[in-house]
Amino acid sequence: MMSREVDRRQFLRTGLNSAAAIALGGAAGAAAVRGSGGDTVWQLDPEKCVQCGRCATECVLKPSAVKCVHAHDVCGYCELCGGYHQPYVKELNTAAENQLCPVAAIKRTWVEDPYYEYTIDEDLCIGCGVCVKGCGSFGNGSLYLQVRHDRCVNCNECAIAKACPADAFKRVPAKHPYILKGEQGRTQPIEEGGEKA
Repeated sequence: MMSREVDRRQFLRTGLNSAAAIALGGAAGAAAVRGSGGDTVWQLDPEKCVQCGRCATECVLKPSAVKCVHAHDVCGYCELCGGYHQPYVKELNTAAENQLCPVAAIKRTWVEDPYYEYTIDEDLCIGCGVCVKGCGSFGNGSLYLQVRHDRCVNCNECAIAKACPADAFKRVPAKHPYILKGEQGRTQPIEEGGEKA
């Protein structure tokens, strides 16, 4: 009878040790998978993006880690901004019914007649791409989407990349994590902190 209790104890001890080993191995595996990008991060190529709206709905984060970015050196500072105003707007003012952005993340500031500056409030931006599509259709394309790495968790398999119909998501070197539009709309890698590569 004594040997049977020892067997049970041994069985439980072995079982608990095995469970602990599996849990530690799983945690280590998850950490390895999360860090497998290592020297690369996910980024959105603005030349391939079709503004499908999936960045806002497919990201594991709410709101999305994808945000609208404004290339000020490309912008025309137009009074009638295709990324800010609804198409066929009746009045060129900041009234909610005249704004294209569903969450009012674009702020319009008068500079001088007839110029206005447009800035993105990233805390409000959901990455839907509505403004980007408007800017590309009726403007010069100074608005575009980018993955913000201060928010992105760099998933091993990005949910947005899987859902992207244009295959616009790709891994880029972490040293140059942004593909920003510059002069004449050309894209260029930018290092974290805004320095041109």
